[in-house]
Amino acid sequence: MTAEILAVGTELLLGDTLNTNAQYLSKELAGLGISVYHHSVVGDNPLRLKKAFSDAFSRADIVITSGGLGPTKDDLTKETGAEFFGKKLLMDEEALKTLESFFTRTGRIMTENNKKQAMLPEGAILIPNKNGTAPGCIISDDNKTLIMFPGPPRELIPMFEEVVQPYLKERTDGTYVSRVLRLCGVGESTAEDMIKDLIENQTNPTIAPYAKLNELTFRVTAAAKTESEARHLMEPVVAELYKRFGEHIYGEGNNLSLAAVVVQKLIEKNMTIAVAESCTGGLMSSAFVDIAGSSAVFLEGLTTYSNEAKIKRLGINEDTLKNHGAVSLETAAEMAANISKISGADIGVGISGVAGPGGGTDEKPVGLVYVALCVKGTVTVNELKYTGNRQRIRGRAVMSTLDMIRRALI
Repeated sequence: MTAEILAVGTELLLGDTLNTNAQYLSKELAGLGISVYHHSVVGDNPLRLKKAFSDAFSRADIVITSGGLGPTKDDLTKETGAEFFGKKLLMDEEALKTLESFFTRTGRIMTENNKKQAMLPEGAILIPNKNGTAPGCIISDDNKTLIMFPGPPRELIPMFEEVVQPYLKERTDGTYVSRVLRLCGVGESTAEDMIKDLIENQTNPTIAPYAKLNELTFRVTAAAKTESEARHLMEPVVAELYKRFGEHIYGEGNNLSLAAVVVQKLIEKNMTIAVAESCTGGLMSSAFVDIAGSSAVFLEGLTTYSNEAKIKRLGINEDTLKNHGAVSLETAAEMAANISKISGADIGVGISGVAGPGGGTDEKPVGLVYVALCVKGTVTVNELKYTGNRQRIRGRAVMSTLDMIRRALI
């Protein structure tokens, strides 16, 4: 079974809105064993939208749209979809009641044009929207299925999980089960070389690698008649990946983060942590604060950007800065040791580097970062060298620091 994802909205073509729905839907469909070969984006134009439907259905069994279900005249996805299937639009009383209830609950007046959101193609399956005004719907005819969602991800995601995912599961042959392994500290090209033989010889299960900022994931997917059979098929492949990558694998799961793993390990070991950072400018502290429950282990974070702040707030020795510079192994080591002492934390983190785009020299180029850990008085320092823009360098430094902490806690 194949699917195509069609995003509707001129704002997407203008670059005003990032299309995260396509990414989410592709991952979820892959987990259901439904292949996605094309993504498309079309503006709010009925002729071009109808042509997009025709093109998409020439390639796929299922077309999933996002956007264009609102109350305004340029919201035409549902109307065009109904016309494409030769269906009339009829008022759906359940959808209308839900819509009226939403406006009453939020204390807003429902204008007449909002009622068009409760109009559904005849015979369509309603997809209730608990987080907005526009319901979605499913039209199926002649082995072709059109699934229409509103655009906002906070509405689309729960609608998919609550209605569409079970609907699609019932219509797929057998069961598809996936496990997502998350890795850090190994490059994409190196990892690919390490599993080249597995990729070349794969049949069922399959391995799909994905790379992003200093992180790599392997999605292992197996197809079988039952979930237990699929998991049994996956086990040898997953075991082989663990054998080959070892400590590079920090956990499993679609929504797992490295920061969450570090926080959990700190909680398990009853250890606390504090951060002194320069080039990352608060990103390292923010990574901890983003995790619910981190207050049990994260004591404080200081952003000491200037030399003066390093001296005044952290007590960095002036001679260290004079002789070695702010971006140095020695300064990062003192930052880690001093923040640990000042805060009373079991682990102190010190980060200093050149994030660019200026400020680099031949000796200390843009992308050079020193990360130090002081673990119960023992200091270790890593020298890291990155390429990319300012934000990428800072983001990669944070990920590398989290990985360094994780490994220290193993």
